[in-house]
Amino acid sequence: MNFSEIAENRQSCRSYDPEREVESEKLERILNTARIAPSACNGQPYQITVCKDENAKQVAMATRGMGLNKFAVDAPIMLVISEKPYVATAAFGAKLKKNDYRSIDIGILAAYITAEATAQGLSTCILGWLDDAEIRKVCALDEPVRLVITLGYAKENDKLRPKKRKDIDTLVKVL
Repeated sequence: MNFSEIAENRQSCRSYDPEREVESEKLERILNTARIAPSACNGQPYQITVCKDENAKQVAMATRGMGLNKFAVDAPIMLVISEKPYVATAAFGAKLKKNDYRSIDIGILAAYITAEATAQGLSTCILGWLDDAEIRKVCALDEPVRLVITLGYAKENDKLRPKKRKDIDTLVKVL
């Protein structure tokens, strides 16, 4: 699958097959791809905590505030993305330029994770609605949790939906 095919086939999964486990080789491939994601000054100001079994269920429950993300409990793996401190050069640049490079880096990381998962035949959903304090407790984390990515196999009836995006002329300005 080339990158354009990955982009066309990746979607936010909201219907996981709870009976189908993710093979360790596929998870390892996803994590190794995440490891090489670019970041400001190569600082990688984040940590990935892989949650399985009961930990995954507890994290999933911590994403269900106000009735959202009910599907998450069926995903066999939850990838918790938490902040880590900047390296000195990125911290200096962020302060000088008043730019949040850490959030940009976490976004790039999430893109790499979800793209590689798609290439491996797995499904994902990036969750930003979460209970930070509860997930920190479950995962024994000191730093803020920024995202949770569900990971697993979609149910067979979870078909690819048409993408609803802005048209290219609205999205892109050429000078």
